[in-house]
Order: sequence, then structure tokens, then C-alpha cells
Amino acid sequence: MTFKKWRHELPLHFMLLPALVLLAVFSYWPMVGIVIAFQKFYPNKGFFGSDWVGLDNFLYVYHLPGISQIVFNTIFIAVMKIIAGLVVPITVALLLNEMARERIKRMIQTLIYLPHFLSWVILGGVLIDVLSLKGILNQFLGWFGMDPVYFLGDNHWFPYVLVATDTWKDFGFGTIVYLAALTGIDQSLYEAAEIDGASRWRQTLNITIPGILPVVVLMTTLSLGNVLNAGFDQVFNLYSPQVYESGDIIDTFVYRIGLIDAQYSVATAVGLFKSVVSLVLISSSYLLAYRFAGYRIF
Repeated sequence: MTFKKWRHELPLHFMLLPALVLLAVFSYWPMVGIVIAFQKFYPNKGFFGSDWVGLDNFLYVYHLPGISQIVFNTIFIAVMKIIAGLVVPITVALLLNEMARERIKRMIQTLIYLPHFLSWVILGGVLIDVLSLKGILNQFLGWFGMDPVYFLGDNHWFPYVLVATDTWKDFGFGTIVYLAALTGIDQSLYEAAEIDGASRWRQTLNITIPGILPVVVLMTTLSLGNVLNAGFDQVFNLYSPQVYESGDIIDTFVYRIGLIDAQYSVATAVGLFKSVVSLVLISSSYLLAYRFAGYRIF
């Protein structure tokens, strides 16, 4: 790079400087705290005064009686969310694509987008009122002579409540990607199919679905990086000790053991383990996205 070109681009580099400073302060500097995972950390002694214990914290977590259930809950809930988060938006996008009246179509799009912009603090309060024993849903079930169901306090129902409510919150926003993919399909293919006498169902099977398949493959592979992210905000606002058996995930476990029980070293060890596994999964998902969908981040 010549000096003249470097001086011409220098203002652009200065524009990046605030973002780089924020990234260093809030993303890279806190990574020094990873050392806590290998120490018996005492806040009053700090990083340099605490005793070094090596991998003892990881071994302690490994031998905890409920850790396998927590990992299972995390993977089970996250995988179900990924599947529902793909199937429902694709289905809704296909249905919206078939609607002829643009005004009604846009009204429906707006209504299904709205929950995405509400925080789980707000939605948690609403869902507790709706799904409690005396909530709206159980009152509705009572009209048909059915016994009330404690959706937020039953270990059988709670994981499925998490998946259903998470899908309801975000599927509208997820349809944007697939509706955009649908607009990229060559309309002449549909015209040719109509001339050949193909029904709308046959057009969907042979033109629409193959047309958006690369985007579906891309979104599927990219979602693999979220296998250990079951949604802390949602679970934290909806769960209770009654459903720890089926609803406790890695993030909520780290919160309780780290901030409530003050076992900072153990919590850091769990968080570090999760971060390393997530890094491997995200890297693998981008590799698969490049191989099967031609997606590159640079």
C-alpha cells in the first residue's frame, strides 16, 4: 500500500477506532477472567493471589450428580427449538406466498412479527398469567371438563412450553429470510408450469421448495452453532425449582452456581467448557454452510 493511498484511507481507519476500542474493552479484556476456571478464586485475593488448582474445577463439575441432566436438557431444548425454528417459518412463508390479497398478507406479517420485538421479561409475565393453574388456558380447558394442567410447573410439559413459546415469539421474524428467498425464484417457471397444467401443490413441490432449498440448507447449518444455547432469558423468566429436572440448562446453572452460590471458579469452568464446544460447533457450521450452500463470511 502506497503512502498516498494509506493517507487517503486513514480517516476510514479512524472511524473504526471507537468500535475497536469497545470490542477490546468489553470482549477481549474480560477474557483475562478465564484464568478463574483454573484457580480456587477468592475476590479479595484477585487473579494473582488465588491458588492455582489446574483442572480440579472441571473434574468437580464432571462429578456433579445432576450435570448430565443439565447438559441433556440444554441439547434437547436447543435442538427442538432449531427444528421448530426452521419448519414453522418455512411453512408460514410458503402459506403467505400463496396469498393473493397483499393487504391481508401484510397485516398478517405485521401481527406475527410483533412478538419478536418484545423482551422475555414482558412475555414471561404474560405467559405466566396465561399458563398458570388459574390462567386463561386452563379456564378454557375447564369449559370442556378437562383437568387443569400446570404447564410451568410440570416437568413433562415445561420443555415443550419453552419450545412452543420461543417458536411463537420468533417464527414471524424468521419468515423474512424465506420470503426474501421466494422473491428470487424465476416467475417464468411458474408460468411454464401453469401452461403444462401443474396445480399449485405441484408447483410448490417442484419449483418453490427446490428454489428455496439452498437457503434452507444454509440456515440449518448455521443454526448448528446454537446447539448449546437453549435461551437463558426465556428459561430464567419462566422456570422455577419445580422444573429444574427438565428445564435447567447450562446457562441457568452457571447463573445460580456463580452469582447466587458465589462459586466463581466452578461457574467459569462450566462457561469456558460451553464456549469451547460452541466455538467448535460454530466453526463446523460455517464450514458446512460453505460446502453445501456456498456461504462465506468474507
